[in-house]
Amino acid sequence: MINIQLHNTLSGRKEAFTPADPNHVSVYVCGPTVYDYVHIGNGRPAVVFDVLIRLLERHYPKVTYVSNITDIDDKINAAAAKNNEPISELAERFSLAYAEDMATLGVRPPDLVPKATHHIDEIITMINQLIEQDHAYASAGHVLFHVPSDPLYGSLSKRSLEDMLDGARVDVADYKRDAKDFVLWKPSTDEQPGWDSPWGRGRPGWHIECSAMIKKHLGDSIDIHGGGLDLTFPHHENEAAQSRCANQTKDYVRYWLHNGMLTLGSEKMSKSVGNVLTVHGLAQQHSGEVLRYALLSGQYRSSLSWSDELLGQARASLDSLYQCLRDNPCDEPLASTDFAHGSAEDDPNTVVEALADDLNTPQALAALHELANRLRKASDEESVTQARAQLLAGGWLLGLLHKEPERYFTDTRTATESSISNHEIDARIQARKDARTNGNYQIADDIRDELAAAGIELEDSREGTRWRRL
Repeated sequence: MINIQLHNTLSGRKEAFTPADPNHVSVYVCGPTVYDYVHIGNGRPAVVFDVLIRLLERHYPKVTYVSNITDIDDKINAAAAKNNEPISELAERFSLAYAEDMATLGVRPPDLVPKATHHIDEIITMINQLIEQDHAYASAGHVLFHVPSDPLYGSLSKRSLEDMLDGARVDVADYKRDAKDFVLWKPSTDEQPGWDSPWGRGRPGWHIECSAMIKKHLGDSIDIHGGGLDLTFPHHENEAAQSRCANQTKDYVRYWLHNGMLTLGSEKMSKSVGNVLTVHGLAQQHSGEVLRYALLSGQYRSSLSWSDELLGQARASLDSLYQCLRDNPCDEPLASTDFAHGSAEDDPNTVVEALADDLNTPQALAALHELANRLRKASDEESVTQARAQLLAGGWLLGLLHKEPERYFTDTRTATESSISNHEIDARIQARKDARTNGNYQIADDIRDELAAAGIELEDSREGTRWRRL
């Protein structure tokens, strides 16, 4: 069995991954709160954990991956009110938009995508359990988790009392027994979504949603819990506390994994700051594969500075890989997706070893380029076929190289509004061919220059003239 090493936030060190059940790995990753288009920073955990799932699926008989949708939240309520739109319609609209954005980034859908509003009964049941066990109490229409009742509280984030209060930005309300106590259930006004409960009409707090959904779909404890570093406190700290207490288990999560943040300049990308670039917007100018490559170019636990330079490097790197595939064709599958159901024994060792080392995607990408170099040096049909298969299998593990090369190079999303269409390009190439056939080489050269000025590069080969958008 492969030795996968993962950095566990709980222990603060890299550990060998050993699931509770060697035949079934359980993974949960916090999904978005759907009140707007997600920014590219929100795409990072989705891409990172998609790679992890691909690796795990190669080496374990069964992997169950759950990632939720938070479709009830004060931010959703505010956005709906601003748009004069029903809350449920706005949440559904941006849930669908999120799914489309993730597909653009090459992220495969999780096995389950539960929504908070579909688990109200489970949430109420868990809150009742916490009350019965003296870990929670009802007060002024609220239900709060009593933090001092959990001796392990703070073990995940390793924060002092002062840091906890500052980080949570808690409201020290009269109905709280302790300033650190956090909301499990809160009352709703007539204008807000609400459900009947033993404590009156209301709605769940943010943290309890994940606990209830995990318990229903994955059980009392799970192998891996992922999310952005900014969720460590208070969200994951609170979630861990209430789940430990309700489920009466110390090992609620065996491995906590947190990805670093995306920055624009020196600031974290955040909607509250207003310095966001949405996946939806970026995908109008860049292929989703370029965006994915850029997200994988940094080690997932480190911050990643997002810039035009980063995107340019990602595009150039992908161009190089696809050009290698373009120049070395064979009768085998043309895309990495053909290796989705391949065997672990057929995967390139260098890519697997990099990913097994705490998802070292920069090293895995470097290994992918080494495989491309091997393909370029292949001297016979058999070695070309083998080298190409290794490159594509490695590409599948990273979620890259899923396009046929010609389609990649002619992707219209890399075009500007002033660019000529694919049909016009093909027509000009035919005109150039006709000119050369008739000996009109100056006209042929003029057409090449004309296309170059429009950002189209021509490449003459034995199979004919190929082109790509620059």
